[in-house]
Amino acid sequence: MRKIKMIEVAPGISWVEVPDVELRILCGCPADSVKHLMKRGLIVFTERDGVKFEMGPNAILLSDVLLQNGEFSSMAEFPVLQMLYRQGMILPGHPNNNGQKPLLIGSPDQVEAQMEYIYRGNYGLVSKEEILETGVDEATADEQMAMKLRFAFGAIRPTKDLLDTRMVVGEDATEVMAGVTVRRLRQNLFEFSYLEETVTVDLNLPAGQGYVVPYPLDFHNVKRGYFSILHSGQGDGWDPNRPSMSSIMMFQGKVYLIDVGPNVHENMAALGISLNEIHGLFHTHSHDDHFAGLATLARSGHRIEYYATPLVRASVTKKLCALLSVEASFFSKCFNINDMVVDEWNNIDGLEVRPIFSPHPVETTIMRFRSLWEDGYHTYAHFADIAAFSVIDGMLETPDNPGLKADTIAKIKNDYLEPANTKKIDIGGGMIHGNIEDFVSDLSDKIILSHSAVPYTARQKEIGSGAPFGAVDDLIPIYQDYAWRFAVEYLQSYFPTASDYYMRILLNNKVELFNPESIILKEGAVNSEVFLTLTGNVEMLGADEGVNCILHAGTIIGENSGLKRAPSAYTYRTTNFVQALRIPSSLFKVFVDQNDLYGEMDKLECRRELLNHMPLFSEAISYSLKNKISHAMVPLSCAAGETVSNYEDDLFIV
Repeated sequence: MRKIKMIEVAPGISWVEVPDVELRILCGCPADSVKHLMKRGLIVFTERDGVKFEMGPNAILLSDVLLQNGEFSSMAEFPVLQMLYRQGMILPGHPNNNGQKPLLIGSPDQVEAQMEYIYRGNYGLVSKEEILETGVDEATADEQMAMKLRFAFGAIRPTKDLLDTRMVVGEDATEVMAGVTVRRLRQNLFEFSYLEETVTVDLNLPAGQGYVVPYPLDFHNVKRGYFSILHSGQGDGWDPNRPSMSSIMMFQGKVYLIDVGPNVHENMAALGISLNEIHGLFHTHSHDDHFAGLATLARSGHRIEYYATPLVRASVTKKLCALLSVEASFFSKCFNINDMVVDEWNNIDGLEVRPIFSPHPVETTIMRFRSLWEDGYHTYAHFADIAAFSVIDGMLETPDNPGLKADTIAKIKNDYLEPANTKKIDIGGGMIHGNIEDFVSDLSDKIILSHSAVPYTARQKEIGSGAPFGAVDDLIPIYQDYAWRFAVEYLQSYFPTASDYYMRILLNNKVELFNPESIILKEGAVNSEVFLTLTGNVEMLGADEGVNCILHAGTIIGENSGLKRAPSAYTYRTTNFVQALRIPSSLFKVFVDQNDLYGEMDKLECRRELLNHMPLFSEAISYSLKNKISHAMVPLSCAAGETVSNYEDDLFIV
């Protein structure tokens, strides 16, 4: 029998086990790696001394790189939480609390980044001073800090008190535990050894491969609504069969995310929504099951609007910057920051949003959304995450123990129970999540149960409804088709100098719906039509040249072939439901001729081709962003021996 075992769990995730020394290593920990281990039966329940608990990994090998294919490569928060609490490694009196700490293995910079990111994931802001910096008053800061310490069992503890570490430096072997060693062969390629046996672990993703989703996703064709809620996740960070709690809100045709959990790109793709369609993100808090998709949003062809209270934004910023080892200013470079005022209705282009304080270990606001209609306001309430009334009551301040004031507790309960047309609530239970029984008297028209990994009980079903992935609640009906507005916006962004007259000629064509996995244009074909994608995603495939790119909404397909009557260089295939404006090539040619666009289009085409063949730009960059990069590219010639110090803020392609 082998002394050391290795299992390939999923692309970029492996499992190494040495039974002799009770060492179980999760190798690679992108978002939702815990769910993958559950699916493979590597996290299982056991019982000892009458206590039932989970078993699983007790060590984590970190990736050498921060990102792969546009997604975070290391997100150890939930694997560590699984070890500390679900395995019981930190719980007093637990049969699995034997003094052993979870172990982080990796390069010094990655280990240090993960330690700080886990610290911020546990606590958010960690001092009264940090809370005051967000603009709150002294009394509020004191109360927030007192609540935070109640959740933290009285003390903010550094991560080193909870975890052990092993640094893998260069190619030298590092002892992990009791004769088990690890050494780096090259970037992201590691060799584990024990008693003359070895296994090799490769954490590199194959070309064109992202991290895979642990749960099944069907295709949905969702109409862009006036004011509607698209349910994109009702599970939690431990649910192997569903995405974590989130919603997608449509308002006047614009698409907004409410929280951004793991696999957000894949979840949106299943719903027929392109990354380029996301207008804004409303953020409740920084835990990974509501945070892990931020890197994905940064890949959009435009800066997405970010909406949160200053407290939440500060907490999110510190965690993200710890994870990436960057300065705080980095966050505002990725998103357009819009601070909202807590407990007030914030008007956002006609949509009114009220963030409300909710007790949680990190800074958290639940949110109410409303829009005016013929019979008054229609309202959606998104309550992630909330605390049970019994937990809130237990935080009442006493003369000897600071906590929440009585009027604060009363307000929290009133806010939770304020009716809405549709209200989605966290019923995860325990110390930091909600209890459905608290909502028995709630007079909302519809209550939706969420943030739970276990089947609903009969009692829970009596109180609240379910919402399968892809279900829609229309709060205000829609009587128009927003596809035409999308077409106008995309054409104007591509051809800003073109006349409105000729633009209207292009717009007076059919919008066609393509089913998922449909070929729009084949390599080698001469197309008689040009397509402007309005929703969804399209793959651009050129197997012989190693080209495999995802094209988001707003992409023009077949422009070069249609104009020049030349064979298409690539195959274009839909990945989900796609709406596209079908433009006859003859009309498109007249449009280009009359607006003298040939020269600019040829230049952009050549530069995009260069970018498509470079992994840096082909893996995770949208078509529209490639266009912007292509527009900004400037030829530069340098003499032999010349120093380019004047261009230190630029990127060079040699």
